[in-house]
Amino acid sequence: MRKILHVDMDAFYASVEQRDFPQYRGKPLVVGGRPEQRGAVAAASYEARQYGIHSAMPARLAQQRCPDLIFARPRFDVYKAVSRQIRDIFARYTDLVEPLSLDEAYLDVTVNALGEPSALAIARRIKADIFATTRLTASAGVSINKFLAKMASGQNKPDGLTLILPEQAAAFIAALPIEKFHGIGQVTARKMHALGIATGADLRQWAEPDLVQRFGKAGRFYYRVARGEDDRQVNPNRVRKSIGAERSFAPDLTTIAAMTDALARIVNELVARLQEQRRRGHTLTLKVKYANYRQITRSRTFVAAIGPESPLLPWAQEMLITHCDYRQPVRLLGLTLSNLEPVGDPAYVQLSLEV
Repeated sequence: MRKILHVDMDAFYASVEQRDFPQYRGKPLVVGGRPEQRGAVAAASYEARQYGIHSAMPARLAQQRCPDLIFARPRFDVYKAVSRQIRDIFARYTDLVEPLSLDEAYLDVTVNALGEPSALAIARRIKADIFATTRLTASAGVSINKFLAKMASGQNKPDGLTLILPEQAAAFIAALPIEKFHGIGQVTARKMHALGIATGADLRQWAEPDLVQRFGKAGRFYYRVARGEDDRQVNPNRVRKSIGAERSFAPDLTTIAAMTDALARIVNELVARLQEQRRRGHTLTLKVKYANYRQITRSRTFVAAIGPESPLLPWAQEMLITHCDYRQPVRLLGLTLSNLEPVGDPAYVQLSLEV
């Protein structure tokens, strides 16, 4: 039986800003683009979250909800430096660390550098080390697999520490609202509610073939996690193949103006993630899902790598206008950059094509 941790920094970007600038402390703050720039929220402090403000929300809407909201420009160099400090702490305990982003990671501490049998004790020490080094808090989940550890880390934020023992897993999952399941987005959650699936207990009543029929190959994943099963290993050598952002809409988008406006916010999210990961890429892919669940993707591949500094929005809007049947209501838009390479590495040559 493995001992898995999921460590997630609390409101990471916003917390760094509040740490470094005393005038921000205790006040509603977001990191991201400003309303006049049609920006989006990259991170929100806990004070801002009390107003219903969250990441990926349009800055204009965030300001409407909180007129006194403070907007801070992202400082990715600072966030990356703090992230390196945190990863150095992880390395003191185990080599099996799988970073998911700058502010969260899985750790397998089944065998660890301390010879400590208690994963809970290790999580407690890691949280203390992070705070002593960075003056920032982290929340940690401890369990027997990735899914349960991820679910546990979100239970008592901020500065939380939650353990889900094997004998507790079934009851925990049964009571979990379907919207809280990692890997189930808003659109899928609405579809599940329409089928009478509101909790993990409801999901567990479904047979695997029926879930596959309704949700495709993801149905196999839903079937297993409803039973607390997840055999994915912590992979310290995971290579990111693409970086993207997408949003679901309720109600559906019905005008090209609304679609292009939404696409601008998605591009802001993609740019922030590319800057965070220090990546550029060669293939830009637009995803459109209509209200009837029909989905299309259209791609454009570039010889030279493109990145955050590139005119991603005009390219994405061109694909949208050219290929989208915008007379049909749209429930989801997404934009992904793939064929990635680190910033600073020489670009490789690839034929230009469109699919």
